[in-house]
Amino acid sequence: MQSYAYLQPSAVHEPTAGRRTLALETSGGATPAGEAANPRLFSGFLTAPAAAAAALLTVADIAATRYYQPAAPASLDPVVTADGDRLRLESFSGCCGAYARLDVLAPGLDGDDVGHGTTNVDINSPLRRALARLGGLDPLHLTVGPDELAVTTFDGRFVEKQVPLPERWLRGFAEAQVLAAGLTLRAEVPATEAAAFLRTLPRPTLRSSARTTRWVVPVGGRTLRPTSRPAPDAVCLPGPERLLALQQVLRHATTVRVYAPDLAESEAGSDTAAVAWEVRLPGMRLTLMLSQNASRGFSGEGGVLHDLATGTAADDADLVSALLAWEPRIDVAELSGQAGLPAGRVRAALTVLGASGQVGYDLAEEAYFHRHLPYSAGDAEARNPRLRRARALVADGAVRLDGALASVGKGDQGHLVRADDTGRLSCTCLWWAKYRGGRGPCTHALAVRIVRDTTTGAAR
Repeated sequence: MQSYAYLQPSAVHEPTAGRRTLALETSGGATPAGEAANPRLFSGFLTAPAAAAAALLTVADIAATRYYQPAAPASLDPVVTADGDRLRLESFSGCCGAYARLDVLAPGLDGDDVGHGTTNVDINSPLRRALARLGGLDPLHLTVGPDELAVTTFDGRFVEKQVPLPERWLRGFAEAQVLAAGLTLRAEVPATEAAAFLRTLPRPTLRSSARTTRWVVPVGGRTLRPTSRPAPDAVCLPGPERLLALQQVLRHATTVRVYAPDLAESEAGSDTAAVAWEVRLPGMRLTLMLSQNASRGFSGEGGVLHDLATGTAADDADLVSALLAWEPRIDVAELSGQAGLPAGRVRAALTVLGASGQVGYDLAEEAYFHRHLPYSAGDAEARNPRLRRARALVADGAVRLDGALASVGKGDQGHLVRADDTGRLSCTCLWWAKYRGGRGPCTHALAVRIVRDTTTGAAR
């Protein structure tokens, strides 16, 4: 359970002095000055208030929805990061298979300087109803964090929430940035065309569990044509009902970008792949990323395990972490020069940092960004049992190398791990037979990777 302590509930305050205020209350978080109980990150106007309200409501709706095995709504409070020139609000669905992020960029903000820090913001039912009613062109003042008056007036009186925020969110942040870094821009269509396409999607039901998969082919950069099967230029839409969350915001949008992996790079033996839709709004971007299958949350993908198993990655992560300062855009080449490390090792270090929620990936800018999650990150290895079991096998001397082959385990529990010409490892275990590497490496391949890295390092 995660405990949030707010000075008062977030709310939309009716006009006073000619302005309506959207007050988002913050809980404990990280700032450049250290931990803060209720950090204040921004105070100013939203330049596109109706669009901002619809986009924020979409992020809140994602956090309150469970697409796989639907259950009663249980809203989880989004994470907000301020990094000097923009605000980012992020959330996962209750099943952790949909990730939403609203980037309110500098043109979307008009007011005080944006601060630096990461925290949770209170999203409650009355606030969601108020956001749904906002419209028109009336100015909307935004505060992220309590003002000085609230701090003195509500001293000692807190609104506390006890919510189930398991490690799935933390692992989801880690896996989402790894998957996002592998997606490429596949289509850019007018918002009206995207809205028309979404209207053709099936409506979700309690029985559907977003199990369907559809494919679309971008045509001429202006439209999306449905197709019944994968094609060389097709884009997968796994559990497409999850995209319906974007409907309320598309009327404010200009264009929609679709990101997906190339089919040639998609998971072996699978016809599905993760996808991201990015909605362009005035001064803002809203990104909705869907896991490969509605039954597969981001938290179980295992994409971070290769880098977590690398011998130097943890040490490199400590060095790289000291150089981060809530940058809205992390330049890997520049960071490589500052750290004195090759770019590949910097990327591996960023993956390790992502495992504790310190790094995200922005598809629009093709760059990482820094955040510092406001809840205890814990030990990355403790959250990845495959890695923990692999290290136990290595410590037990259960890995024996023989050129491209390796045997892992003892007696009837042994398995063979083979490296192909590119160095990709395969295994004879049931995990590999089922997923073919699509959910990250198996325990045995990880153990072999650790031993090979150790042997190579010793040889140097």
